[in-house]
Amino acid sequence: MTQTKELELLEEEVVTVEEHQLTVFNDDINTFDHVINTLIEVCSHTPEQAEQCTWIIHYKGKCSVKEGAFDKLRPMRDAICDRGISAEIL
Repeated sequence: MTQTKELELLEEEVVTVEEHQLTVFNDDINTFDHVINTLIEVCSHTPEQAEQCTWIIHYKGKCSVKEGAFDKLRPMRDAICDRGISAEIL
């Protein structure tokens, strides 16, 4: 007597989403409060998170403030730049 086993193959769809970083750069123009308020309003940061990012921007020259798909980050980058702060999606 032979036993046969049926194997069910599941087809999985693999979706690759390329992650990008929204990076804000230091300048000598904008105040800490302006950058903090922008990160809170545009990126939905908590006040503490926005302040930490602002200190990193100040001391390191830049900080990645948000990660995600390009299409999600683009409006945020535009809003940050519209407020006179330098930002890029890398």
